[in-house]
Amino acid sequence: MALLSAASPVEIADEPFRRRGELILAGIGLTASAVLQGGFAFVVTRSDDETLRSSILPGLRDAGMRIADAEAHVIVHTVAAWFGFSFAIVALLAAIGFFFAVHAPRSRSTGWWFLAAGLACLFGTQFVLYPVAFFLFLAAALFAVRTPPPRSST
Repeated sequence: MALLSAASPVEIADEPFRRRGELILAGIGLTASAVLQGGFAFVVTRSDDETLRSSILPGLRDAGMRIADAEAHVIVHTVAAWFGFSFAIVALLAAIGFFFAVHAPRSRSTGWWFLAAGLACLFGTQFVLYPVAFFLFLAAALFAVRTPPPRSST
């Protein structure tokens, strides 16, 4: 019985194809989305009215948002709920993308899941987190551009 050498063409052709770059980029996007979208939703929904008026509203006003004191509670909680809901959609779509990227890495259609997660992040935050969505779009683009090597016929 002959052993295959390390440079054997059969062994090289049968190496598993991995999508490490795509998974890292999508992981960065999902983590940033969790910190920013989920963090904002968590902080706002867990804060009482005094904390909202003393810390969160001045920060939002410094960022350029014009919020009247009378409707501040409703507006900020509505935005937080929207961010939280859209983060749940982003996380679900990215999780499906991760599943297919690990279990079927040769399928180029897996990138559509990351594209959908990026669009959910982009529209869910009303274009505020476009740098975060960019990581998910880049992962989707790599699925379209990187082609797996052909499998060996043996």
